[in-house]
This record gives sequence, structure tokens and C-alpha cells, in this order.
Amino acid sequence: MPVIAAAIGYLTKRAAIEMMFRPLRFVGLVDPWLGWQGVVPRHSERMIRTSTELLTGRLVDTAEIFRRIDPDRLARRIQGPLLTEVDRATRQIMARHQPRVWDLLPPLARDLLVKQVQVSSPVLLARIMTEIQEHIDEVLDLEQVAVGALTRDKRLLIRLIRDISRPEMAFLARCGIYFGLVLGLVQTAVWALTRSPLVLPVFGALIGWFTDWLAIKLVFFPRQRRRFGPFTVQGVFQRRRDEVAKRYARIVADEVMTVPNLVDALLTGPRSDRLRALVRRVVAETIDEQAGTVRSLVSVTAGPETFAAITQDAADRVIAFLPEALLHARDYTTDALDIRDTIATRMRRLDRVEYEGLLRPAFRQDEWKLIAVGAVIGAVIGELQVLLLLR
Repeated sequence: MPVIAAAIGYLTKRAAIEMMFRPLRFVGLVDPWLGWQGVVPRHSERMIRTSTELLTGRLVDTAEIFRRIDPDRLARRIQGPLLTEVDRATRQIMARHQPRVWDLLPPLARDLLVKQVQVSSPVLLARIMTEIQEHIDEVLDLEQVAVGALTRDKRLLIRLIRDISRPEMAFLARCGIYFGLVLGLVQTAVWALTRSPLVLPVFGALIGWFTDWLAIKLVFFPRQRRRFGPFTVQGVFQRRRDEVAKRYARIVADEVMTVPNLVDALLTGPRSDRLRALVRRVVAETIDEQAGTVRSLVSVTAGPETFAAITQDAADRVIAFLPEALLHARDYTTDALDIRDTIATRMRRLDRVEYEGLLRPAFRQDEWKLIAVGAVIGAVIGELQVLLLLR
């Protein structure tokens, strides 16, 4: 009986663990009463919102991390692709807006004009990056970056929670064995005294319910170390803060707040129109300040309207080139932003309740259901024991 009770404790914990993450979509007849969907995928929207609020509110400061990018170093990193794009864009823009003038210019004059624009292009790019840094909160919604990445792939959220909680899951299963064994000894004594058929299903339900409840509580509580005689007790998740910080930061930096995701949010996110307006303004100001020869040539031959069209076209080409520029310097940008170390460091500074919020929502919403399932499984196994003993 103690061995079977330990098995009940273990099986109910394994069932609770799997029910947290599986299945990804609802399986059953009537949602939510006749069937099941994993706790994490079922409440993914709420969990994503909770996680991103913590991430963007306490762990990552958008302005701070983007200030770490040196605009001049970034421009030097992408000098080759930048000069190639400037050469191609200048020739195409001039041929489109000033075809007669462009055709009349000898090849040497065309090359000199292109070289002049190329010389000013690193300054333009550095200036654009400086402006983006100064107005980053206006052009980038970091919370939307995190929400978008986690919403696109629910498996990423599951992997994030499962990875940071792997030791806690193993602890739950082990607790089932130990607590079940202890309660099984009590069950054996009661059965020996009463021989009542009710003892086994009742104790089975009690073992399933109590061991689930106690194991989940011990994952998080007590939050601070407490001494009980020679023993020191603290919630497993609280004890592992340094390890959890490293794992969580790695997954977020490698799969959520990546340079491609940040670039995509800048250029196609809900605030992308502000970025485009910023780039057009900076391009117009830079051309006006540094391209005196070009301005004189175009203004004399075609007037200010054509010059304005050229400026607009140039701004559009810059916006189109920005993703290539930032992705070409991906290694430098990733190192400069230093999102992984930033998150890990800030996580260690969270108070215990905020830190618990990384994992606790995965259990809290349907915790009673997980415990109830454990009780049902325990009762069924207890009833099977009765049938075997009374044969």
C-alpha cells in the first residue's frame, strides 16, 4: 500500500505537469467543460501580457539599451553595403527625376556627384541613428515586440515557461513520491484496523489532492529562507533566482527581443509612420546642409519641386535600406544592446513577489483543476486496489 500510494503521488504530479502544457489546442466535446487544453496555452494571452509588462516595465529600458549603440561605429560597420546602395540609389534617382541633366553629364561628372553623396552618407546614417535614439520611445513599442513574438508562436511561450521551471517540475514529481509514501503508511495502518472498502479510495483521493497542493505551494513558498530546527526551507523557485535569471534572459534575448524583431517593429510596427517622418526630416535637413552642389544644379535646371521630389525619393530609399543596414551589423548591434545581461542583472534585483510573477501565473489560474484531477486519479487507483484486495 505505501508503494502504491507513492505511485499515486508520482502519477498525479506527472499528470498535473503535462496538463499545464498539453494539449496546445482544446481537445474534447464542449469547451471548457468536457475536454482539456493545457493551462499555459489556454491562458497564453493573459500570461503574455503579464510577462511583457514585467519585461518592459522592470527589466528593459528601451531608451537605455538603444543609447548603447554608437552611430559612428554602426556606420563604419556597414560602410561597404552603404556605399554600394548610395551609388545605385543616386544614379537611379537622378535618372528618374533629372534624366536630361543626367544624360548630358559626362561619366566623370556623374562619378564625382556620386562620390560627393557617398562621402556624406555615413554622416546621414549616424545622424538618423542619433535621432532614433533620442526619440526611441516614440518610434518603437517594445512591449509590442515581445507580445508579437510570443503570440506568433505559442510554443515559444511554453518553451520559455517550461525551460525556466524544469527543476521545479522535477521537484513536483519527487514530492509526489515522498509525500505519497508517508500517507501510504498511514493508509496501511487505517486499513489494517478497519478493513473498510472506503479507506483506499478516500486515501487515494487525499493523497492525490494533498500531495498536489503541497508540492505546488513548496515550489513558491516560503519566499524567504526559514529555519525549522536543523532544517532551512525556502521555495524552490525562489532559491534558483540566479539560474532562472540566466535562462530567462537567454531565451528572451535569442528568440524574443532579437535584432530582426526590433527592426521589423521599427519599420512595420504601430509607430512606424513616426519613424518614416523622422527619417524624411533628417534626410531633407542633411541634403539641404551638405549637398550644395546637387541642390544648385537641380534647382537651376528644374526648380524646387523637383528637388523636393528627389529628397522624398532619397528618404524612401534610406528607409528601405535601414533593415539591411541594421541586420548587416547584427553582431555589433546585438552586443551593443546587451539585452541578455541587462535582463539577467535586473531580474536579480526584483523583489520576491515580482520575481515569483515569472512563473506563478502558470499555476494560479487553474491550480484547483490540477489538484482536483490529482484527487480523482488517486480515488480511481484506490478503488482499483479495493477490487484487487476483495477478489
